[in-house]
Amino acid sequence: MKKKIIFMAINMNVGGTEKALLNMISEIPNNEYEVTILMLEKYGDFLNHIQSNVHVKFLKRYNDIKDELNNPPKLTAFKHFKRGKFIKCFNIIVAHSISKVLKNRSVYFKYILGKYPVIDEEYDIAVAYAGPMDFISYFVIKKIKAKKKIQWIHFDITKIGFDKNFASKIYNKFDQIFVVSNDARNRLVETLPSIKDKTEVFYNLVSSKDIKDQANRSKGFVDDFDGIRIVTVGRLTNEKGQDLAIKVLKRLIEEGNKVKWYCIGEGNSRKWYEKLVEEYELKNNFHFLGSNPNPYPYMKQCDIYVQPSRHEGYCITLAEAKCLHRPIVTTNFTGSAEQIINGETGLIVSIDENEIYKAVKNLINNRKLRKELTDNLAREHFETRYDLSKLFVMEG
Repeated sequence: MKKKIIFMAINMNVGGTEKALLNMISEIPNNEYEVTILMLEKYGDFLNHIQSNVHVKFLKRYNDIKDELNNPPKLTAFKHFKRGKFIKCFNIIVAHSISKVLKNRSVYFKYILGKYPVIDEEYDIAVAYAGPMDFISYFVIKKIKAKKKIQWIHFDITKIGFDKNFASKIYNKFDQIFVVSNDARNRLVETLPSIKDKTEVFYNLVSSKDIKDQANRSKGFVDDFDGIRIVTVGRLTNEKGQDLAIKVLKRLIEEGNKVKWYCIGEGNSRKWYEKLVEEYELKNNFHFLGSNPNPYPYMKQCDIYVQPSRHEGYCITLAEAKCLHRPIVTTNFTGSAEQIINGETGLIVSIDENEIYKAVKNLINNRKLRKELTDNLAREHFETRYDLSKLFVMEG
């Protein structure tokens, strides 16, 4: 009989976390494991990329509790008050107040999910994959029956809104905690020493072959531009640092460099970035290509790949650029030194506009260095599939 694994995620938006999940599931032996993805909402361009043998479920009645989870409780209570739902308003305020006094967000989640039943089906392994997301962690512990429960951490918890009090109570209930880089693990353990023994590194799985195959499936760039093409892939958000890229490009253009910079991805900072591009008069040089489940043709064809992130856990787009042997400039976020050997397989710089500018300028002017980085990456063996066995180890 097949063992059952359930992964709980937010949605299937085009992003590194979602891509890493799909990559891992594609490597799980179909003849041994039955895989289910439970999502909070039916959303995202990666929905169509889920393998046909995977069971896809969506959390029932999530829309009924979405505002209570994502909006400030006082705002949600006020909305219920305006609608005449006075008891609902009162209950939210009380649950939120108690959780604040006790410094335990579980109290609020318990109220929200008070009438939500435990899922009937029992699993061998249940994974809170979209971590750290407190609600999903709580749901996996309280509402899913499984022999083994795993918490996945995709980010440097010191760079995000991490609730230490909540995590100290809930994370100890998991059998295992995976973190996507050594740096990120070290910072998690420094914050929560009690979970050290159950915490280990699990790098995001990347298949060089699959990436190279997808890079050949479409044309990528179709214009006749013959200058330097720079590509950055990632959500358009402050932590991904595309504003730094825009400022770097402004300096390069002012110096007369023949350069175009392409951003692949969508996000809530797009309007801000577009205003910045307009302000710097870069509309002909800085291009937003939108969300694309297959950015690899553009990555393969670019002259330089730049990852200007302010923070990451394990940057999967950086790993993909490595697979395509692109000359890389990356900021020194958590885990970057675990992926790039500075000066050999890429250039690692501080998270600073001027440092990024100097590294990119160096690669523009130094064709020999670009070739050396490309050749070194081509010689590097890069696969992370060996980590998969960690997932299946059962206690006892």
